[in-house]
Amino acid sequence: MKVFLDTNVWASAFGSRGICQDLLELLLGEPGVRAFRLLTCEQVKAETLRTLRDKFRVSSAGLAAATAVLADVEAVDVFNCPPLPAGFPDADDWPILCAAIAARADMIVTGDKALLALEAIEGLPIVDPRTAYLRLRGLA
Repeated sequence: MKVFLDTNVWASAFGSRGICQDLLELLLGEPGVRAFRLLTCEQVKAETLRTLRDKFRVSSAGLAAATAVLADVEAVDVFNCPPLPAGFPDADDWPILCAAIAARADMIVTGDKALLALEAIEGLPIVDPRTAYLRLRGLA
């Protein structure tokens, strides 16, 4: 299963304890053994590190650890993102969704209420971290 995490999920996983951290641990699995394919894009990587530095005030050691994890995650780039759909809630999120769609992710996980309200885009489910965790554990 291919899972694409949005910036807010990465930042919460690295910057605080809770469901996002549990989800990331589940997705990363045991060293050398991954049951899931974790996806991101360069925009999400950059936004995550900036958020950790500026909003979470993560130490340089914490930023280095986050950078190392993100470097090991498959990054998807989108070269031909379709035009922004009319009424889309946030233009900055469109390239991120395009990357997830291009990667043929099975789900995108976000805490962004506007994206969650869409529920899906082009057949790609948009779910919150708790729903993703429960589904991936086979509990929902």
